[in-house]
Amino acid sequence: MRHRFHSICPYFAMFPEAFVEKHLAASRFNGVVFDPFCGRGTTVFEALLNDREAAGCDLHPVAVCITGAKCNPPDRDDVVARLTELEGSFSILPPPVLSEDMTEFFSVCFHADTYEQVRFLRANLNWRDDRTDRFIAALCLGALHGESHRSPNYFSNRMPRTISTKPAYSVRWWEKHGYVAPHRDAFAILRSMIDFRFRTPPPNNRGEIAESDARKAKLAFPHLEGRVTDIITSPPYLDTTNYREDQWLRLWFLGEDPKSTQARDDGRHYNKALYWTFLKEAWEGVAPLLAPQARIVVRIGGRKLSKEEMFDGLLASLNGATGRHVQPVDDGVTTPVKRTQANSFRGSKASPTVEHDFCFVVG
Repeated sequence: MRHRFHSICPYFAMFPEAFVEKHLAASRFNGVVFDPFCGRGTTVFEALLNDREAAGCDLHPVAVCITGAKCNPPDRDDVVARLTELEGSFSILPPPVLSEDMTEFFSVCFHADTYEQVRFLRANLNWRDDRTDRFIAALCLGALHGESHRSPNYFSNRMPRTISTKPAYSVRWWEKHGYVAPHRDAFAILRSMIDFRFRTPPPNNRGEIAESDARKAKLAFPHLEGRVTDIITSPPYLDTTNYREDQWLRLWFLGEDPKSTQARDDGRHYNKALYWTFLKEAWEGVAPLLAPQARIVVRIGGRKLSKEEMFDGLLASLNGATGRHVQPVDDGVTTPVKRTQANSFRGSKASPTVEHDFCFVVG
């Protein structure tokens, strides 16, 4: 049975756990599994379920919160007790200072009562420093927005599960279709989610997650130097998604200003040369962690790159970064990308139609 922690929170850029399981089974090693672009933590968590030591990093706070919650979870009783404490101390906060457009967005996105609960949780969850609060925050991220006309477990008006549509567009869309935010009790939804998620027990071992740029992996994980035998990862795709814009509402819940999350300076890559420079620097950051004959599996896509360009670019970046002989295992495997709900909101920025899986051995 699929572990229920896997789906704590959907994420636009995510691969299925079966992909990780397949490559773990193909590995001849039993060392540390590492993901330098950990996203929602599928690699790290699936490795833990397979009794492997695992670690990962990501610069995105949403990714760090979700992965940290899954891979270093608290006891169920602690989560229940903390939620009860929060509900018991719930109070209406002073009105926030927001621009006119953001005030309008929040008034249409959430029922007034639900919005006050969400704001209270946002203000009182210490998700970076407390793993119980982090787990509750991750549950909140998963429930913050979604298909509320189909499920009672979302706080918001109708919105995709995987991305946060932009405020002005969302308001226009809701008003055009006459959609009204449902009245939802956030605390009741969270209690239900705690019960559901913990029906499958957490793995016995715990993963290590750092809020860090992959290019600084050696600094974040000095104790893993020379110990990583398997990397299973999916780096950001070229000119496909902006991870801050697409997660702006979840970033707001984690404490960021809603306007700051929509800038285009988050590392989205539009230029091929700069993209490959970035990946080479990422591999340079990871290289000191690699054990001899380490296996690196990369799922990659992009609307501006052919399969051949991806293969050549990955091979060149790995060779240049590691200073070691890099041997491709095969020519790569191509996988069709299913059309997602989020793509219907993207127009010309829809996802690539295929992804490619490449495997390399670093001598």
